[in-house]
Amino acid sequence: MSAASMSPLEIVRQFMTLMEPLNYDAALKLVSGDCEYVNPPPIGAVRGPAGIRAVLEPFFGPTSENEFRVLREAAFGPVVFLERLDRHLFGDRWVELPVTGVYEVHDGVITYWRDYFDAPTIMSQLPAR
Repeated sequence: MSAASMSPLEIVRQFMTLMEPLNYDAALKLVSGDCEYVNPPPIGAVRGPAGIRAVLEPFFGPTSENEFRVLREAAFGPVVFLERLDRHLFGDRWVELPVTGVYEVHDGVITYWRDYFDAPTIMSQLPAR
């Protein structure tokens, strides 16, 4: 099924499925060139696939496995909400972060993505680098 024939919820689900193994090349094809990606401070906002990759690659670099458990999902037109439990394996230790993601999908691509989470929750669990 092509992205053009998928619903906004299906596109976001596919995006998260591709991000689990860090398949950036395939996942970022589902993101518009000017997509705004927003995280809580101190990360802030970036634009486009290159900006998204620049934020995510350094964080995920030391992980050996990632899991994005969708706990609840809702969609209304182009807007998709995912309540997730993001799990990341650093060495022999899983780090977990409750996240709520809000996405907008237009013309088969994600045009807006905002993750809500408590930054100290993840920072307090990360191994020293």
